[in-house]
Amino acid sequence: MAQLSDDCFAFNGPLLPVADAERIIAERIAAVEGHDSAPLREAVGRVLAQDIVAPVDVPPFDNSAVDGYAVRAADLDAKGETRLTIVDRVTAGRAARHALKAGEAIRIFTGAPMPAAADTVFMQEDCRVDGDAVIVPAGLKRGANRRLAGEDMRAGTVALPAGRRLAVQHVALAAALGLTELRVRRRVRVALFSTGDEIVEPGSKLPRAALYDSNRYLLAGLIARLGAEVTDLGILSDDPKELAHAIAGAAAAHDLVLTSGGVSTGEADHVRGAIESVGRIVFWRLAIKPGRPVAMGVVPAQSGAGAAFVGLPGNPVAVFVTFVRVVRPLLLRLAGALPEPLIAMPARAAFSYKKRKGRREYVRVALRPAADGTVEAFKHAQDGAGVITSLTETDGLAELAEDVTTIEPGATIGFLSYASLVG
Repeated sequence: MAQLSDDCFAFNGPLLPVADAERIIAERIAAVEGHDSAPLREAVGRVLAQDIVAPVDVPPFDNSAVDGYAVRAADLDAKGETRLTIVDRVTAGRAARHALKAGEAIRIFTGAPMPAAADTVFMQEDCRVDGDAVIVPAGLKRGANRRLAGEDMRAGTVALPAGRRLAVQHVALAAALGLTELRVRRRVRVALFSTGDEIVEPGSKLPRAALYDSNRYLLAGLIARLGAEVTDLGILSDDPKELAHAIAGAAAAHDLVLTSGGVSTGEADHVRGAIESVGRIVFWRLAIKPGRPVAMGVVPAQSGAGAAFVGLPGNPVAVFVTFVRVVRPLLLRLAGALPEPLIAMPARAAFSYKKRKGRREYVRVALRPAADGTVEAFKHAQDGAGVITSLTETDGLAELAEDVTTIEPGATIGFLSYASLVG
């Protein structure tokens, strides 16, 4: 279960800044317990449970970086061409039969071990062959085109630290070290459901005044991208007792209970009350747009530490924004992953915008190259938090800080790509 306690958060103000929510999560949430052994082919997206220490040098021997001729730099004429006798031919996977002597060269190919006494490699296109000799030009530095043993990784050094969430390049490094499986943390278990009498399952008959549920599909995909396991509990009606029962039951077998809808202040918004009946709300409402109504809490369990709870808004765009800013760092923390801060890249605004001070806002934008080569951000025509096409027709979010009130065309803004947010 999630390593939580009822006092794991410390905020009861009216609106919580986004940075404070992330700080509280980083300081107060502990990783789930339990480890697994993952074969390399199944390790992408998992979180390392222990450091990987390199058992060998990478590469394990000096080798040629190009196709060409291995020589001794001491034999080269510093001012003119040098004629050397070709005495051997070495391909990748084979070794030279003898060490180079004065006045000799060995034909060598990319990845082949450097012959003993050879310290420099000429690219084949820079050389001329004349019978059993090769003529090389002047000017090449000693050690050129030679890869040294261990220049990528030295045996005994930490190749990958515990807490690293593994991407394909990390798995490739583990393979280069000769490893076949990795010790990883168990996956975080997330219970997911939507709330609302107006929400129905896609594929079913759509009554009047009803909407198909898109939030669960959005959230399930985002959770999976972060390497967690999802239990889909479907759609729950706006009934306080049913919600409380479902949340308490889910907390007994999961690390995080995640809902969408029902956390605002309307008469039919019962999620907050349901949580307060079985656990504790520790903050409610963020200084963020879209997505201000976000509830976060703790649901104790009869045995174990219980589960974290996050209730997201009902509008899909608000769900996306609050997930990447609140649930994403929470899931990574529960998974035992090292921090992965979101770094906004600079872009030039091609729109005007006004916002309230003291609230962080996220504007959906599409990127286009300008004539001067600068990347420009164009605001989507519709701002509504329920407009799903504003996510499908844009490239990411413009992040506008709390102290910003006005954006004019030409201003530099921070841009967060969807790829960086969901990866």
